[in-house]
Amino acid sequence: MDLIDSIIRNALREDIHTGDVTTRSVIPLPRQAQARLIAKEEFILAGCEVAARVFTMLDPATTYSSRFKDGDRCSPGDVIAEIEGMDAVILQGERVALNLLQRMCGIATITSRYLAAVAGTKARIVDTRKTTPGLRVLEKYAVTVGGGGNHRAGLYDAVLIKENHITAAGGITAAVTRSRAAIPHTMKIEVETENLLQVAEAVACGADIIMLDNMDLLAMAEAVALIAGRSLVEASGGVNLDTVRGIAETGVDLISVGALTHSARAVDISLLLGGA
Repeated sequence: MDLIDSIIRNALREDIHTGDVTTRSVIPLPRQAQARLIAKEEFILAGCEVAARVFTMLDPATTYSSRFKDGDRCSPGDVIAEIEGMDAVILQGERVALNLLQRMCGIATITSRYLAAVAGTKARIVDTRKTTPGLRVLEKYAVTVGGGGNHRAGLYDAVLIKENHITAAGGITAAVTRSRAAIPHTMKIEVETENLLQVAEAVACGADIIMLDNMDLLAMAEAVALIAGRSLVEASGGVNLDTVRGIAETGVDLISVGALTHSARAVDISLLLGGA
């Protein structure tokens, strides 16, 4: 929670800075008020506690009562939550709360659509590190709310040997061998491959996970057959809602989708002062 608090605190500092001049001039004497968060379209809810924390961080006396929980599907007109507190506090927190909530809901919603697209296959949808700087923990959480899985959290928790690492090391085998000698036995090694020759080399040197990067469907299917269950197989690159089903049907285990976080559209939610 400390990391989330830090994100919210920085966002509030960015927005309010030396003070909310509009609210301060329009409302010289703050008073108790109510507000509602209202869904304007259909989406998967993610970020209830984050939105609530924005307001309670500004004033612990503020109450945030959710009518839905993360993972619920909201429809246009649904009252997501009710907020009670000083009107100046609600107005100061409005944009930060909406920015975070709308983005997290957008990520959860698009993730759920990818899951629906691959239903009936064994493929799991996972995210990438293509996240908004500073918001990764929130965005990766939203992916899980939408039913997806998390890839590595950062550079520190898993080995992913990519094209430039292979070039710098002098080949896949050299890169895997050095990594295996340097990391704990509990950590897996993933290798990015671009063709079947690289796939064969990755299998031969014992890669735990083999990424098929930007391969066409025929090459992916051939790679899955070549690997034959000796490593997990991940497809990556050029994945969208139109292509993901075909990729899943090649037999890969994982499909990593950068669009879950770098291209998710913020959903439409309004905050309105006044009771129901």
